[in-house]
Amino acid sequence: MTEGAPDHGVAASSNGRRAGGLETPHRRASGGSRLLEQATVRAYRTTAWLLAHLPPRPAWTVIGWFSQAGYLLWPQKRHWVDANFAHVLGRPSSDRSVRRLALRAYSHYARYLVELMRLPSLPPSAVGKLVEPEGIDDLEQIWRASDGVILVAGHVGNNEACAAGVASRGWPISVVADDSSFPEMFELLRRQRESWGVAVIPWRNLRGVYAVLRRKEMLALLIDWGYRADGIPVRLFGGWTTLPAGPASLAAKTGATIIPVTIRRLPDGRFRATLDGPIRVASNAPADLQRATQAVAAALERTVGAAPEQWYSFKPMWPATADEAAELEARATAMLAAES
Repeated sequence: MTEGAPDHGVAASSNGRRAGGLETPHRRASGGSRLLEQATVRAYRTTAWLLAHLPPRPAWTVIGWFSQAGYLLWPQKRHWVDANFAHVLGRPSSDRSVRRLALRAYSHYARYLVELMRLPSLPPSAVGKLVEPEGIDDLEQIWRASDGVILVAGHVGNNEACAAGVASRGWPISVVADDSSFPEMFELLRRQRESWGVAVIPWRNLRGVYAVLRRKEMLALLIDWGYRADGIPVRLFGGWTTLPAGPASLAAKTGATIIPVTIRRLPDGRFRATLDGPIRVASNAPADLQRATQAVAAALERTVGAAPEQWYSFKPMWPATADEAAELEARATAMLAAES
């Protein structure tokens, strides 16, 4: 569930994707070259080995400097990130508080990268202790009483650590990831996650996604991969944007319960998982899908608003123009009106 995984949606779209399929991931228009992929895999393995043998704090401090430098030196990325945090803070993108928050977010992102690369070197007993038990215990009660659970989360804290903590209890949890750009890298990360007990489903394997929910297991989806015009329109931090159709559509078709999850990093290096209210979707009617996705957006807003410095979604999350936002509002109104 790292950068490069898909925007998970299940819906027909205007660009010809088949109805009922997962939305195309946010990725390069074509896969990278074979040499680039091999170099990336080698670099990842080498860095992970080094980080497993170095003290974590100096490592994430140095990586944080490079991350912050990339933000400052990359104008387009800086524009996107400033626009996102301006929405969160309700201030202009030029406000100094926006820049300060963005730099803090990149620092937390560096810490997340170090934690992610160190996870494979930890024994299973240590992985299971990364997450406070209280939130996971709450999840067990909801899962066992439900016809499958769809866990939705934003890029906050460390989702991999939380998934590994859930899997360490012996509970079945699956995540969806992009296998199309760098297959060797995908396979490396798949093996790592499955060594923790977390099953990984390629984004095009819709049959595998439905099989998880038919078995009444847990399916984890990240929802803040960036703005897409063909998602479901919602209000987020006072502005119109979209979130993926996937969680609501899957819940409507399978009877699964959507559970928004917040993963927050604690000062002692562990993570606290808290659950928002369960969301049930009565049908695939446009009004039901919009209401459920708006409830997901409200949960995401509470998650990000409580610790915005731990949010590391660095793609544009809102449309670029007021006209696009007005069109989204009109679409939401039409979806809600369709039930009458």
